Amino acid sequence: MQPKFMLMALTAMLMSGCTDYYMVKDPQSGKAFYTTSIAQKKGQAVVFKDTASGAQVTLQNSQVTEISKDQYKAAIAPPPAK
Repeated sequence: MQPKFMLMALTAMLMSGCTDYYMVKDPQSGKAFYTTSIAQKKGQAVVFKDTASGAQVTLQNSQVTEISKDQYKAAIAPPPAK
């Protein structure tokens, strides 16, 4: 293999495997949010950017579940047209 091709392949592999996907659920309202990055503040609060709205969300109580890329994509996909 040529060095340039090997470097490109290695870069693609590293970039594709670096993202984690999360469902963050607010137990009080039952609302689920989807994100690829979560930060924790003091105490139990979590801060993240909601993929659907683009808004930064802070939840004092939450249930964070790591999900697969396929589950994430299905959850953020627009509903089918009627």
